[in-house]
Amino acid sequence: MLSELLGLVLAIIGFLGSIITCVLPMWRVTAFIGTNIVTAQAIHEGLWMSCVVQSTSQKQCKVYDSKLALSQDLQAARALIIIAILLGFFGILFAVVGYRCSNCIMHQRQNSNVTIASAVIVIIAGVLLLIPVTWTAHAMIKDFYNPLWSASQKRELGSSLYIGWGSAGLLFLGGGLLCSSRPRMNDTDCEVRYSNHRAV
Repeated sequence: MLSELLGLVLAIIGFLGSIITCVLPMWRVTAFIGTNIVTAQAIHEGLWMSCVVQSTSQKQCKVYDSKLALSQDLQAARALIIIAILLGFFGILFAVVGYRCSNCIMHQRQNSNVTIASAVIVIIAGVLLLIPVTWTAHAMIKDFYNPLWSASQKRELGSSLYIGWGSAGLLFLGGGLLCSSRPRMNDTDCEVRYSNHRAV
C-alpha cells in the first residue's frame, strides 16, 4: 500500500509539472553568445506566448495572435501536451478510485484492474509529455550549431524543458509503482459462489 501511495504522489507531482511546463513561457531563451555580457533585453518563448525581459527586470508578454501562423512543431507540441495533461488527470482519478483504502470498488480484482489501467494511462501521459520536450530541445540544439543562423536567432534550452523532462520521469516512476504495487491474483482469490440448496 505504501508503494501505491508513493506512485500516486509521484504521478500527481508529475501531472502538476506537466501543467507548469505547458503554461510557463520559457521553452526557448535568448542565447548569450560572445564577450558582451550586458544585454538590453532577453527573449523568452513558450507554447502560448513570447516575453521580452528588459535589463531593468521589466517583463512584457504577448500571446501569439494567429494559431494558424505558428510552426507545425509548436502546434504539435501544444496538442501533445494538452493530451498528456488530460490523460494524467484521468490516470490520477482512476488511481484514486482504485486505491486500496478507497471504498469506490468493493471487489479486489476490479480494484486491481482499475489501478493497473491508471498506471498505463499515467505512463502514456509521460510519453506524450516527453515527445514535444525532447523534439523541441533537439531542434534548438541543431539550430544552435547551424553556422547559417546569426547569434540573434539562436536560442538556448529554457527551464520549461527541464521541468518537462523531470515531470515525464515522475510520471514514469509513478505509473511503474502503481503497476507493480498490485498483488498478483491467485486462483484462490476468485470469488466463489454457492447455489442455494433445494430439497428434492
